[in-house]
Amino acid sequence: MNREFKVIDLTHTLSARVPSWDRKADFELSIVTDYKDCTPPNLFRTHRVCASMSLGTHMDSPAHAIVGGRTIERLTIEELVAGCVVIDVSKEAHENYIVTPSAIEKFESEQGKIPAHSFVIFHTGWDWHWETPEKYRNNFSFPSVEVSTAQVLLERNVVGLGIDTFSCDTGKSGFPVHQAILGADRYLVENIANAKSLPAVGAKIFVLPTKIEGATEAPVRLVALV
Repeated sequence: MNREFKVIDLTHTLSARVPSWDRKADFELSIVTDYKDCTPPNLFRTHRVCASMSLGTHMDSPAHAIVGGRTIERLTIEELVAGCVVIDVSKEAHENYIVTPSAIEKFESEQGKIPAHSFVIFHTGWDWHWETPEKYRNNFSFPSVEVSTAQVLLERNVVGLGIDTFSCDTGKSGFPVHQAILGADRYLVENIANAKSLPAVGAKIFVLPTKIEGATEAPVRLVALV
């Protein structure tokens, strides 16, 4: 029996205008060969990209924060294609909001226990500010995650954790969630777009990084099937 799926793109478009952690213009797309340089009818335009790996919708591999951890190309397809769980905290989230274990308790009381091998997204609604980089950055005041919450997710044996802000950690008190999740050989996805379009459970997510040898981070085309 055929079954139709709705495809949802959870990826921000990369450009020189997107928010960046340190306010630098971390993305440059330049033309190497242009149509005018070619002999018709064989016309080509080729580009070179210079960009931070942590720009836009991207993932952190364990090696991003853990010495000796796995790099991007060593993550398996079995980890990168997973059932998706979305915990919606957008109604209560604000610039100083921290996701606590109570958000997981509330979710599981309504939806049941988070299945093993799930990719969990915290939907805070902060991506609404994406087109206003200074507000999105907000002097590193944006919704984040408490390390005890990350530890509960590890108890559920999740494959990874995602959020629609710059990071699960604001950096103001270090990066404990990075240490917990990446230290457990899982991965993080940051700057997720459009999580509001996902159901709480039932979607299948495809976390598809550019497969770069030795990279600790990589841009991601994040797609879900509902």
